[in-house]
Amino acid sequence: MNREDNIHRKPRWMKAPLPKGKNYSVVKQLISEYNLHTICSSGNCPNKGECWSAGTATFMILGNICTRNCSFCYVQTAMPAPADPEEPEKIARVVSILKLKHCVITSVNRDDLPDQGADIWARTIRQVKLVNPGVTMEVLIPDFRGDTDLTDKIINEKPEVISHNLETVRRLTPHIRSRADYDTSLKVLDYISSSGIVAKSGLMLGLGEKVDEIKEAMDDLRKAGVSVLTLGQYLQPSGLHHEVVEYIHPDIFDQLRTIGMEKGFSFVESGPLVRSSYHAERHVLSS
Repeated sequence: MNREDNIHRKPRWMKAPLPKGKNYSVVKQLISEYNLHTICSSGNCPNKGECWSAGTATFMILGNICTRNCSFCYVQTAMPAPADPEEPEKIARVVSILKLKHCVITSVNRDDLPDQGADIWARTIRQVKLVNPGVTMEVLIPDFRGDTDLTDKIINEKPEVISHNLETVRRLTPHIRSRADYDTSLKVLDYISSSGIVAKSGLMLGLGEKVDEIKEAMDDLRKAGVSVLTLGQYLQPSGLHHEVVEYIHPDIFDQLRTIGMEKGFSFVESGPLVRSSYHAERHVLSS
């Protein structure tokens, strides 16, 4: 992997399109009007301009405050406010207004709730499908601390894709993820894939991982039945977060995509600006 001489200066390939057009303004207004959250804003995603300009967004339910303190994540950590019981209806309404054919939903971790937010999750999926017949869905879920009964609440609503991110390689997990475990995530993904629903996961690169470790993580994900993989460049949200150890060249991302496909993934989205929900509509039919 190629290290930039100045790791604090983003290389040319990390430039994202600026927001523009009517769709961007419409999405921004609706998010504000319905008091909703998106990982696009809360996670400081570099693709917000491109996605919102295309009229798409990744909705984030259960608030915008997380009970975990992962060193890579821009989402605020504190004691969250109570969940909004009307959130499922609001999400469904905005999906309808935007006339989305594919909807992506994620959430913060809610370890403070007895069901960790699983009921709101299930009701949101159900309501979006009720109000928007024919819409396809990808849901990016927490690990629910490995509780399969809670994961079943998501599976039973039958979204087309269920995603749960491994985030990084085994060695770095204790330094990068808060209260999350590498093997627990693999078990969650294996449980999802065994249900027959498309299982998807993602890795951030540039945290100090080695190529052999990436390959090992790919093998672990394939053993867990994961068929869709995203690989993207980690970006440090602030000086308080984990540093960027390396900016990975696009050629390396291309090589890793080829390796992933050779290992049996049906779809590998690999590139510096790739994030979990980037071009997610392409992954619906992957299995």
